[in-house]
Amino acid sequence: MLKKILVPKVYLPIIYLGIAFLIYFIINKIITKALKVKRKVKTSSLHQKREATIVNLIKSIVKYIIAIFTILAILGVYGIETTSIIASLGIAGAIIGLAFQDTIKNLLSGIAIIFDNHYMQGDVVTINGFRGEVIELGLQTTKLKSYSGEVMIINNSLITSVINHSMYNNLLYIEFPVQKEVSLKTLESILHKVNKKMQNIKEVTKDMELLGIERMDGNKYYYKVLIECAPESQFNINRKFMEYLKEGYDSEGISVPGDYLEVKNRKE
Repeated sequence: MLKKILVPKVYLPIIYLGIAFLIYFIINKIITKALKVKRKVKTSSLHQKREATIVNLIKSIVKYIIAIFTILAILGVYGIETTSIIASLGIAGAIIGLAFQDTIKNLLSGIAIIFDNHYMQGDVVTINGFRGEVIELGLQTTKLKSYSGEVMIINNSLITSVINHSMYNNLLYIEFPVQKEVSLKTLESILHKVNKKMQNIKEVTKDMELLGIERMDGNKYYYKVLIECAPESQFNINRKFMEYLKEGYDSEGISVPGDYLEVKNRKE
């Protein structure tokens, strides 16, 4: 009985499997630890999600590589010629590669998108001129949903240009007219009160900056402020600013000029 157990065909496959599990366990621990170290430096949830996606992809690749080598080693124990199998796989791989060129291109493009942090699920992006929210990011295709509900499905290999509107905070510039009778001191006192209210909005990331008078025109002057806010929140922030500004005007008995309020914003 003991001799049967000591036969290489019995114990070597068990040893190979044990070594394979051990190698995967060690590599898995190293990758996980590396991710935790990075998280201490980067607290952004967006970065964490991207890193987690990359880590899961690396783990899958490592797992399949280890599995392939383990299977080949076990087949060698049983006297099966693995070199011929590898050669056959190479020929089969070449045939499959030719038949599925587009699929392979999509896979490689999907991996590149994930590794290069072009975008992730939940981001608002413009891809090849189509703007929408990324509702699904796969290795084959990307799905975008526009604000009006249309869904575009595009092969990753066909993506030629990407504008990510969610990667950084927005810098929102608001320029508004003020009657010349309103003193600068009174206006900035109102704006300081507006700023306190704006800080209660979670999308506002910093104190509002009072940039001062931008230009003068007849019986009015134009004042400009800068608000840093979370991606895709600038339109709502602009409306709240105008609401609070009007409340401040009303409390001081100041009338609002009938001019159009110009709003500009750019990425940080």
